[in-house]
Amino acid sequence: MAKVKSSFFCQNCGAQSTKWIGRCPSCNEWNTYVEELLEPVGAAKKGWEKNPEKKSRAAQPLLIHHIPLSEEPRIQLPDLELNRVMGGGLVAGSITLLGGEPGIGKSTLLLQLALQLQFTKVLYISGEESEQQIRMRAERIGLNNQSCYILAETSTQQIFNQIAQLEPEMVIIDSVQTLQSNLIESSPGSVSQIRECSAEFLRYAKETGVPVFLIGHITKDGAIAGPKVLEHMVDTVLQFEGDRHHIYRILRALKNRFGSTSELGIYEMFGAGLKQVENPSQVLISQKDESLSGSAIACTLEGLRPMLIEAQSLVSSAVYGTPQRSSTGFDLRRLNMLLAVLEKRCGFKLGAKDVFLNITGGIRVEDPAIDLAVICAVLSSSEDIPIRQRYCFSGEVGLSGEIRPVNRIDLRIKEAEKLGFEKMFCSRYKMNAFEKDRFSGIEIIPVAKVEEVFQLLFG
Repeated sequence: MAKVKSSFFCQNCGAQSTKWIGRCPSCNEWNTYVEELLEPVGAAKKGWEKNPEKKSRAAQPLLIHHIPLSEEPRIQLPDLELNRVMGGGLVAGSITLLGGEPGIGKSTLLLQLALQLQFTKVLYISGEESEQQIRMRAERIGLNNQSCYILAETSTQQIFNQIAQLEPEMVIIDSVQTLQSNLIESSPGSVSQIRECSAEFLRYAKETGVPVFLIGHITKDGAIAGPKVLEHMVDTVLQFEGDRHHIYRILRALKNRFGSTSELGIYEMFGAGLKQVENPSQVLISQKDESLSGSAIACTLEGLRPMLIEAQSLVSSAVYGTPQRSSTGFDLRRLNMLLAVLEKRCGFKLGAKDVFLNITGGIRVEDPAIDLAVICAVLSSSEDIPIRQRYCFSGEVGLSGEIRPVNRIDLRIKEAEKLGFEKMFCSRYKMNAFEKDRFSGIEIIPVAKVEEVFQLLFG
């Protein structure tokens, strides 16, 4: 009888120990170590094998200039937002991990993608829903595909048997935490199971050239559940964000071996599925009949995609002893820095006032180019003077109160001009980097200091 081995694994970070530990030395979490059975000694491997009758040969080292260089064409997906986030298309043989909160729309996004691929044989594997439930969701989406196959199974050995018979061109797993391999004697969702199941599908994707999508659960801290090695194994890690009580969803790339991680995809969630937002600037700017104080329009850049967003601020007298500082969609520490610049360099007494800041649309922006709009929104609310609706801002604010230039200012100005804005305030420095004569429909206002912006806006 083969000897059974066991080990203890941290359910938070995946660290391994030969004995139980109260506090994990890697992530410093308490009571996260769980005993899991390992593969018995002498057990035969029965995972994915491309040609089980042929013996695998060891890889040979090659000189780098002897390796043939061939760029394979990307698979163009019908979802343009997903295409943009993944760097221009799906690479054959890649494995993509999609994470997000429960109910955010991960399964809907990939099922909608599977139904849109009309001439691609797609295998959708679900370990959480039955075939009837997936059929009901497909009917609600309203798409019909004659080459989309559904499989409700959690055992990887049974899944690979069906894959060998069907030979799909794309595989979608919902979700990786529900899979279970017979090679590991532990429950589904454990660190060992997630690591082994992911390794089997990674080996399958690289040997066959079939792209694989994995849906992953997240923890209460927002990280993808399971060992951290899962994110290292896959080629692309996508994050699906948004508030379940709002209709907007944001798709980001946290890791992408085949493209940039600065692109952004925006969707609207409806009862009939997800709808792509082609022009997010018109969606993220609130429509108002009259000008209100504390609101300023900024032009940000996500990758190569310019977007106009609205920064709203509320400045009021502190009712309690300590003034409050609250920020939604913007870094709170950067907001405190900008308020300190206004206090020190410009003489505005905001230390005894509450300051609240909100980026509309439910998105989070890390572009420093919206600093100027944030300061203008704070000043507008503090003085209770509205900013004209057709004014736009793009500039980084330094610690000395200067307005610093931002990258790709021509794309930002072009986006503001397309949406009918009259004036755009930007840094005076490096104005020779682009041709101002190209923009005839918008007036460019160069500024160098925060005081200049205050004089131009509020006199």
